[in-house]
Amino acid sequence: MKNKIITICGSLKFQEEIIKTAIKLELEGYTVLIPIIPITNNLSLTSEEKTILGQIHKERIKISDAIYVVNLNNYIGSSTKSEIEYAQKLNKEIIYYQ
Repeated sequence: MKNKIITICGSLKFQEEIIKTAIKLELEGYTVLIPIIPITNNLSLTSEEKTILGQIHKERIKISDAIYVVNLNNYIGSSTKSEIEYAQKLNKEIIYYQ
């Protein structure tokens, strides 16, 4: 076991790739934290709820050794960009999918 905690960051439009990446990393021995992924497209969250979930995701980053950015086609949205900047401020290792 590698005993390294990795938080996956990336646009939820890449949710399938986020899940595949999490499984791959866990099979390699890492502990993986991922953002809440909606199980339905009908899920509507208020802006307050989205803010709370974003803050909780940053807590995942805080307790991690590294973040793994799923950036298909080099796409990094504003939320993911802020997560990367947060990880940099905390001196976390940043690994890019692409």
